[in-house]
Amino acid sequence: MDIDTYEHGVPSWVDLGTPDPAAAGEFYSALFGWDVQPGPPEAGGYAMCYLRGRMVAGLGPQQNPGPPVWSTYINVDDADATAAAVTANGGTTLVPPMEVMDSGRMAVFADPAGAAFGVWQPGTHRGAGIRDEPGAMCWNELITTDVPGAVAFYRAVFGWEASPQGESSPAAYTEWQLGGRSIGGLMAKPADMPAEVPPYWMVYFAVADVDASTTRVSELGGAVVVPGQDIESGRMRFAVVTDPAGAPFSVLAGSADG
Repeated sequence: MDIDTYEHGVPSWVDLGTPDPAAAGEFYSALFGWDVQPGPPEAGGYAMCYLRGRMVAGLGPQQNPGPPVWSTYINVDDADATAAAVTANGGTTLVPPMEVMDSGRMAVFADPAGAAFGVWQPGTHRGAGIRDEPGAMCWNELITTDVPGAVAFYRAVFGWEASPQGESSPAAYTEWQLGGRSIGGLMAKPADMPAEVPPYWMVYFAVADVDASTTRVSELGGAVVVPGQDIESGRMRFAVVTDPAGAPFSVLAGSADG
């Protein structure tokens, strides 16, 4: 689905910080059919990934310590006002609001439990031009050690409401909603996830066939962390994988949006 604008509070962009952007570009081009185009010199090695001629993701040199990660950016009307709201509600500013040429204004924060996320105040760059079709992002999910704290924080900062799905349990799933529309997910960190893995935002990309995609990930040098599994009574299927540098992401067949 083509998208030209995003509402305030809706995830609008994802990018990858990686130790080898060129190798990452080759991997994701082979997996998703992206056309990866380097940015101008002043972009510092940041490249744009295109699908059907529209921007769907970015990738560039890794800035964070530790393993490479995919980052989620939430569209905002005012990055500075959002920074103030983050601070007022117990979050931490990792990268203060800054101009990105004429593309827009960005900032990076951590919520009170430590999950990092970005915000994007659009200029000429409005966000991902395609969503919810093979090769494009389709869902953004917070995995946290403090579900009630996350509900309070993101409600205060972005106006999100939490909609629990199914019975209450340690493994219960919650959908983030804005204006009655599902815009992302929330779940407690699974007990079998390594203790050293901090709370984080998982990025999902749509695919036509989850099992074919995981096979392709392995062929391209990546790894399958969670093999294909059915959810929503078989209406959707997902898997968790990593690229060759170790950056985790998920692939999903079916629609996660409400």
